[in-house]
Amino acid sequence: MDSNCIFCRIIAGDIPSSKVYEDEYVYAFRDINPQAPVHILVCPKEHIACADAVNAENSVHVAKIFEAIAKIAKAEGLTNGYRVINNCGEDGGQTVMHLHFHIIGGIKLGEKIL
Repeated sequence: MDSNCIFCRIIAGDIPSSKVYEDEYVYAFRDINPQAPVHILVCPKEHIACADAVNAENSVHVAKIFEAIAKIAKAEGLTNGYRVINNCGEDGGQTVMHLHFHIIGGIKLGEKIL
């Protein structure tokens, strides 16, 4: 855990969140600035800064995230599809340096990024 990381502090329970899923590897919560009716952030419990920091030692966390994404989407009723987005680094639009994936859905999304 990185005590300076807001997502680490949310995962630890130091900052409140609207949790939708949690297991040994993953913590997921509703985005406070949703871009669609369903907008959930899915994070590894282990602090991994971004996609560039994924390696052989920590890649199991990414696999567990994608297993959780399918469960979360089903629980949220996203039976007709959804989008999964990851921002990596400043130019990629990452504002919190803790690996996370956005589940976006609940409306028909166009072919553009958002």
